[in-house]
Amino acid sequence: MTHGFDLSSPLVCEGIVGDGCGGGRIFYVKDNLLNAYDPISGENIILYEKLSKVKKLSKTGCILSIECVDVKLKFDIASLKIHS
Repeated sequence: MTHGFDLSSPLVCEGIVGDGCGGGRIFYVKDNLLNAYDPISGENIILYEKLSKVKKLSKTGCILSIECVDVKLKFDIASLKIHS
């Protein structure tokens, strides 16, 4: 566990420093909310509020891939916009 987050959970992923956006932050889905946690400041930020039935969260560069039961979404961390 890192900062209280289980990094083996399918609803949690870590931003790698130097991979684009959000390096060092932990991204997670809880209560249908996409969140970012900054371990340096201890701040939690809600990035997106309208998720439903999320199965998996992953990150590549500036894109968070959100796999839901009915749809796959891509959240661009740089623009803070979601794309289906």
